Amino acid sequence: MNDIVQMNPRLDFFRAHIGENLSKSISPFGRWLCGTLRSVEYGHMSVEFQIRSDMTNPGGVLHGGVAAAIMDDVSGMMVYALGREFAYTSVNLTCDFLNPAREGDVLLANARVVRAGKNIVHCECEIVTADGKIIAKSSTNLIQTGLRLTE
Repeated sequence: MNDIVQMNPRLDFFRAHIGENLSKSISPFGRWLCGTLRSVEYGHMSVEFQIRSDMTNPGGVLHGGVAAAIMDDVSGMMVYALGREFAYTSVNLTCDFLNPAREGDVLLANARVVRAGKNIVHCECEIVTADGKIIAKSSTNLIQTGLRLTE
């Protein structure tokens, strides 16, 4: 695994952009989410999000679909940063919504690889507040596609 980590231009790319917002992401939806990259390691990524009014439901709290999208997006970016030859896509995403978050709240989405097999990568992600309160958590499986990635 050390060779993968040492020779991984995607991981290097993300590391070079720690502290920057993702308004220039290659993902149009990721640009809308507009998080800020906080940490990147092989198999782990953290992205900070400030909750905007257009991310809330009529009750004024973070919409469950947005929370799910945050966890899916951060997990997907993290798997992309593994530097594998082919693209991966989500086959499932199981979410638990545990606490509310409101407009203006700053949250951190922490994704990590649980198991990286040849064709399936299993990940978990948590969205937490600055004091560690869990807002939502997910588990997901991403499967290798036939789409070969270029650097």
